[in-house]
Amino acid sequence: MPRLDVTIPTADGEAAATLHLPEGDGPWPGVLMFPDAGGVRDTFSQMGDRMASMGYATLVPDVYYRNAGWEPFDFATAFSDPDERTRLFQLMGTLDNERVVADAGSYLDFLLARPEVTGEGAGTTGYCMGGRISMLVAGSLPGKVAAAASFHGGRLAPEDDPSSPHLLAGNVKAKVYVAGAANDDSFPQEQFDRLDAALTGAGVAHTIETYPAGHGFAVPDNPTYDKDAEERHWAALGDLYGSALGR
Repeated sequence: MPRLDVTIPTADGEAAATLHLPEGDGPWPGVLMFPDAGGVRDTFSQMGDRMASMGYATLVPDVYYRNAGWEPFDFATAFSDPDERTRLFQLMGTLDNERVVADAGSYLDFLLARPEVTGEGAGTTGYCMGGRISMLVAGSLPGKVAAAASFHGGRLAPEDDPSSPHLLAGNVKAKVYVAGAANDDSFPQEQFDRLDAALTGAGVAHTIETYPAGHGFAVPDNPTYDKDAEERHWAALGDLYGSALGR
């Protein structure tokens, strides 16, 4: 798949990103892919290519661009090595809701203005931390998001958390697909039910499912990666975007 290195102006500087394009002549619907807590790395470049092969111009941003020169994580040791775990959580801590939404607005404006991209709204998808971001952005920037997906996302609907994405359900205009992981403490059944109730009450077209796989199932360099669950996730994205964005 053709891949372009691009730079996106933001309120806090410039974010590096890759734009993954389908083969052939466009324009195509746009997709914004948010990485997991490990940030952009080779795995997400490959995932961006896979999304592009399905007919979508796919933008994969460096969400940690404020931390110039940060080193990619090896997910085999990111959580087991104390120093790497500390570094990972320090980077995650730099992204509050305000920054996430401001950055996403810049990413979406850039993507939707590209000549390779058609449509007034894009699709979003995200993994782990990125799954929460995808849902947060759908509720915060509803005019720019036509379809939103979250895979093994955490903290989507915690109780008594004023920053929770489920509290923005009334703003969402996107079609939504959420896939949780089995036995995932970051998205337990109570959050599943709370998110489902919020989206239902707001009249949002949505599907929420639990895959019989561990947290991290869709990302190939994750120790809990599950090939069957990954393929199911690609099929779900194809159905979601095909119905909401076209091809």
